[in-house]
Amino acid sequence: MTRSEKHRATMTTAGLNLIAQAMSIYDSDLQLVVCNQRFQEMFALPGPLITPGARFDETIRHIATSGEYGPVDDIEGFVKQRVDQALDFVPHYLERERANGQVISIEGAPLPQGGWVTVYTDITRTKRIEQLLRARSEEMSDQLIVHTEELSATNRKLAATITALEEAKRQLTEMEARTRLTTEMMPAHIAHVDAEGYYTYTNRRLSSVFPSRPSEILGTHIAEALGAAAYDKIAPHLLAAYQGENPVFEFTEDHDSRRIRVAFTPDNTGGVFILSMDVTEETQTRVALQQARRREMAAQMTSGLAHDFSNLLTIILGMQGKLAKSDLAPEAADLVQATLSAARRGGRLLNRIAEMTGHRSLRPRATDLHALLQELKLLATPSLPQGMGLSIVDHTPDVRLLLDPGKLQDALLNLILNARDACGSQGQITVSAHVVGQTWLEVSVTDSGPGFSKTALEKALNPFFTTKGGEGSGLGLPMVYDMAKSTGGDMRIGNTVSGASVTLRIPYRLAPDAAGGLALLVEDSEELRATFRDMLIDLGYAVVEATSVDEACALAADIDGISLVLSDIKLQGSATGIDLADRLQGSRLPCILMTSLPTSNPLFRTALKRCPVLQKPFTTHQLSALIKSEPAA
Repeated sequence: MTRSEKHRATMTTAGLNLIAQAMSIYDSDLQLVVCNQRFQEMFALPGPLITPGARFDETIRHIATSGEYGPVDDIEGFVKQRVDQALDFVPHYLERERANGQVISIEGAPLPQGGWVTVYTDITRTKRIEQLLRARSEEMSDQLIVHTEELSATNRKLAATITALEEAKRQLTEMEARTRLTTEMMPAHIAHVDAEGYYTYTNRRLSSVFPSRPSEILGTHIAEALGAAAYDKIAPHLLAAYQGENPVFEFTEDHDSRRIRVAFTPDNTGGVFILSMDVTEETQTRVALQQARRREMAAQMTSGLAHDFSNLLTIILGMQGKLAKSDLAPEAADLVQATLSAARRGGRLLNRIAEMTGHRSLRPRATDLHALLQELKLLATPSLPQGMGLSIVDHTPDVRLLLDPGKLQDALLNLILNARDACGSQGQITVSAHVVGQTWLEVSVTDSGPGFSKTALEKALNPFFTTKGGEGSGLGLPMVYDMAKSTGGDMRIGNTVSGASVTLRIPYRLAPDAAGGLALLVEDSEELRATFRDMLIDLGYAVVEATSVDEACALAADIDGISLVLSDIKLQGSATGIDLADRLQGSRLPCILMTSLPTSNPLFRTALKRCPVLQKPFTTHQLSALIKSEPAA
């Protein structure tokens, strides 16, 4: 709760304590929201029963046990009857005489969001006056007139109090509605569980973080709401929160491998506030950025060494070339040729190092994965021995994905050739692809060879480690691993019952649909905006336009059916197109950024980790290459 909210809550309680009547407000689960001091005093309630969250049934049980309702034979039956009446949420008014002779009126009114406001008024004096009026109706004495005036004054005060209560109820209802609207608009699940783990509040966004779970979870235990697998992962942290700690942690849920971040904050009543959000895309971006930084560091460390070794190899090749032209003995000529072969192999190795450590921009575009896998089979089959089979098992949906087809195909070819070398002259290689939830594209290459050795499982991703002796460079798997990491994904190696397995996991990103869709164009230059608008129209889009991030976000929230966002990186105001991509990530709208910045600019590299980037100037055909399944010019 913010300082201003605490201040408003304190003022509300202070205001309620000024009211002469006793008052209580219970929520839709019949748990106490707030009450005033008169309520506690009237029924002599202990501290726990006037604390927010106290249960209505416990309060009724306490009052009945204290003799408030006179002799009650079946306390539990009486409590159940009162609870059932309360859950009907029907407005009511009644008057009753208490065991101490006091007469009170009880007026209950339901709240729009569920729950009750109840006002208890001491009408003992009013009732006595009414009795006096009935007993002495024949004699209109001065005393009766005085009492009549007192009654009128009392009625006027009561009317004023009721007006104040209605205004307090209206403000409370408005505040509650505003708070709920704010929390429900947040791209996160906000909730509270009591000391026993039952939800007492939720902004009904659990399903946006855990798509397989329900949103209506009030009164449900957290283990039931999350499911056994997810609950087992958060249970130790929840226990720590119950013990007064403030844990913040991340875990990968099992349903579709989303990355979830959770924060637990204990309250002062034994419960815990919960904030959880889906950080899958953030994690993918973080992994890609970390890999880029590692590559840059490796490039800095190896560039000088590579330069010096390249010069040395050039000298060796030159000297050995001269020796080869000399009149040498046969055995010396063989040594010269072996030296030349080794030097050339060293040159190729330097080129592989340069490829691995140099800055290699991803070039994602709309890709038909079915066609890519079939083409992979055509490319790989001629390089396989006659007794070796290659199968493609494609379980991916019929959609186009945003990925770099060249790098993915190169990586899979590399894995297939590694599997071929492991199997020898015969065996079976299988490439299988499927989607995990709506989060990952997973492609596995398995073979029927001997599998990875224990040492290989530990070191296969280390550069220069090889099991092929002098025939291998030890850079094949590390380069595939680097490709997966640079997209924000990962790579796993292991053994199956029949051989080795390498699994690539890269972010699952749908390509924009160009078939008569609606595009949001964000560009602050009027001239350029007109040019890009014409390009999008030529590609079959209807176009809405914005000049800033705030304007674009407002349009995206108000307009349904947007299928593509095309935005400049630098825009009006301090926010950039990168900020726009971040703010729209919850809506999963396909986003393409464009810029005139050089590829070495840090802003360009940051943008490339978020989504595809087009460098200005570009043509309609180049824009189409990101949207349609066709190569760029």
